[in-house]
Parts: sequence; structure tokens; C-alpha cells
Amino acid sequence: MLKIRTRFAPSPTGYMHVGNLRTALFAYLLAKSHGGSFILRIEDTDQERLVAGATDLIFRALHSTGLNWDEGPDIGGPVGPYVQSERLGLYKQYSEKLVELGAAYYCFCNKERLEEVRFLQKHSGSIFKYDGHCRDLQKDQIAENLGKGMPYVVRQRMPDTGRTTFADEVFGSIVVENETLDDQVLIKADGMPTYNFANVVDDHLMGITHVIRGSEYLSSTPKYNLLYVAFGWEVPKYIHCSPVMRNANEKLSKRKGDASFEDLIEQGYLKEAILNYIALLGWSPKTEQEFFLLDDLKKEFSVSGLSKSPAIFDIKKLNYINSKHIKAMPFESFFEKSLPFIQQAVKRTDIDLKLVAELLQSRTELLNDIPAQIDFIDAVPDYNPELFVNKKMKTTKETAREALLAVLPLLESVADYSLPGLRDVIMSYIAANNLKNGVVLWPLRVALTGKEHTPGGGIEIAAALGKQETIKRLRVALEKL
Repeated sequence: MLKIRTRFAPSPTGYMHVGNLRTALFAYLLAKSHGGSFILRIEDTDQERLVAGATDLIFRALHSTGLNWDEGPDIGGPVGPYVQSERLGLYKQYSEKLVELGAAYYCFCNKERLEEVRFLQKHSGSIFKYDGHCRDLQKDQIAENLGKGMPYVVRQRMPDTGRTTFADEVFGSIVVENETLDDQVLIKADGMPTYNFANVVDDHLMGITHVIRGSEYLSSTPKYNLLYVAFGWEVPKYIHCSPVMRNANEKLSKRKGDASFEDLIEQGYLKEAILNYIALLGWSPKTEQEFFLLDDLKKEFSVSGLSKSPAIFDIKKLNYINSKHIKAMPFESFFEKSLPFIQQAVKRTDIDLKLVAELLQSRTELLNDIPAQIDFIDAVPDYNPELFVNKKMKTTKETAREALLAVLPLLESVADYSLPGLRDVIMSYIAANNLKNGVVLWPLRVALTGKEHTPGGGIEIAAALGKQETIKRLRVALEKL
């Protein structure tokens, strides 16, 4: 059986887009779920769009999410180099071979002529397509032009008649009329290959068996296949993924403010949650399971689960998935992740930060939300005593005052000032006096935090604040009442 080889071939033109990361994930999962190889190739031939440091961002994003490659620019491999700008001699060699085969030709049209053709076609209502001016130049004319050093590009010679058909694993059979295909540029005037040519040469030479990419490349695939046919190469299997949309009409776009992978990390999302969520964008497992770690995805992923329909990026669903991953983390891991965010809000040195983290873990969607949740720890915000009034808890300012007056001496004299000790003392008082929990616990929470919503209830917060601070805040609350 042929060993599966997939590749992720990003251009280093900026941050890692969510859609790009999803493509990398699917390519990785397909290879790993079948014991195959995952290759990283950097496609940097579009020199004008290159962004300094972008290759390092690609490396960092893939490594941090566990999408480690078997061959690539940094680790090498048997079919390198894995950076296109280091393979320019290959593209020149194969473009010349195509010219010899009659599947490509030299085009000497200058920019002014092409703009004139474009203008005339536009005003006649036609879609721009090269008019074939140089398709049939005689050999002596070509030699003369080359001898003069005239600038040229190499164009693919498309068939004038017939159809090109290919099978896609997601979209099925695709048929294109050859007469609609443009004689695309393969080698630019500066000697650099276009993406459309370099990716075909590289995929063949690197033994890529399955090409996974966005559905925006469906219309270009017939052109690629004609190159494979011209060379006599085996065509890989194609898997085109539906687009990731910001809404029903617009694709995700960094230019429109949509978050990149790095942005999401900065906003407090876990990398495991991001990977989990993007796996569900356009792919469905065979069960109702939504929570996946990377090892789970390797076992569950199947191309048959990919959908033709566009996937809508739902930030609420991402938040939900992120909260699930936070809850599932070992506590020590959560404490390590949450500590920088806790320390943004808590400057005091007499607070047990692990107790604070325990309050937060089951109540946090985003790590960035943590400082706002615990801003009461260093100092209670000024609050209106009306906050003690709660119809649901059946509390009034009078009952709140009575509860705090009763709890204060209990906390002052408690021997075991720990969460279990405090819970035992306060809950015993509530049971002995036949009270509803909220009648005592609501005033305690308000007195300690000055807030309606907090991570944890009054007992947990009292334990985190410590005995001295808790008693101090209760006395302040009694003065307010």
C-alpha cells in the first residue's frame, strides 16, 4: 500500500490565519491517521508579499499545537530543500522541459500590451484571458528575441477544445471546459515561478500523495492536472476544504479584523481548544463528541467527515470549547497558565494564589477574563448596600446584617481556618438555625467582594482571602448596613 504523504505549504506573508491552521491540521491528521508523513514546505516565491519573521511564526504556531512535521526546512529530509526560493533551478529546468514538450511557450508581451488587451476585453464584457499572441511564434523568432535579451514569461499552453475532469474527495467530479482556461504564467519575468507551477513541481518531486487545500483552488486544479499530464506524472488525490466564514456572506479575513491564531492565544484561548474547535469547522466526527485532544483527532479523523458547506466561525462555540478544555486541565497546569493573569489583578502577597486558581478553574471561559473576575481581592470596590437585597435569596438589609453579625464571631474563633473548616462552621450554623443557605451565604459573598457575580461563593472566597482580611471586610460591611 502506498504510504500517504501530505504537505502544508504556507506563504510567509503574515500571521497564521485560522483557515491556514485548519488546512495544516487536516493534512497532519490525514497523514498521521494512516501512519504517513507530514511535510512542511515554505512557498516564498511571491517576494513582494513576504513579511519578515513570518516563517518563524509558522514554525511556532505548528510546534505549539503539536503539528510537528516529519520533513521540512529546519530538519531537512530526502527531497529537500523545503523552501521554494532555494529550488529555483528546478523550476527553470522543468519549465524548459514543458516548452520542449509543446505544453508551454515563451511569451514576450510587455505590460503595456497586456493592459491594452485587458482594457479591450473588459469593455467588450469579456473576462480577461491572454489572447495567445505569442503561442505560435516561430523558433527563429523566439531565438532572436531571447538573443536580444527581451524580457519574457513562460506560459502554459492550454487545450483549445475538450474538457478536463478530476475527482475531489469532498466535492466529487469536477468538469471544466478547456476553452475557459487561461494560458497562465508559469515562470515570471524575474525568473521566479508562480504558485501555480511551483506547487505542482514540488508536490510531484516530494512524492505528495494527497493534496489538501481550500476550495478556492478548485477552479485552478484543472490547470495543475494538465501539467501533470504533460509531464506524464501521476496526479495526486485532491481534498478541497470548504471555506471558513465570518458570516453567511463573508470569509474570515485579517483585514476585516478577524483573529489570527496568535491573536486568539493573546486573547486567552488555549492552543488545545483552538485546535479542537477548528477541527470541527467543516468536519464532523462519527459520534456526537465535541471535546478532542490531538491524539483523539488522530484516531477519529476521516476524510468522509468533511463537508462541502462553508463553516461559520462561531466565537461563542469557541468560548464553550475553551471552557471545556480549561475545566479538563490538571489543576497544576491550569495554575501555571492562569498565574500571570491572576497576578495582573492580585498584587497582595498574603493571598493564597492556588486557592484563587481553584475558584477560577471551573468558572473561566477565557484566561483574559480572569483579572476582571478577581479584581475584588486586593480591595473591595465601593458598593451600594442595596446589593445585599436579593429576592431570590430572600435577603434584606436587615437579614443580611443579622447574618453577618452571627458569622463574624464564628470566623473570629474558628480553630481550622481552611476551606473545609470554614464550610463546616458556617454550614453547621445554617443547619442549626434552620436557615436557607442563601440567607447567610449571599450577604457573606457581597461583604467580601462588593459584587453580585464572583468565582466561588462566600465560603470559598473567605478561605482565599484569609482570616484577617475576611474579618476586616465583614466589619466594613456591617458599618455600611
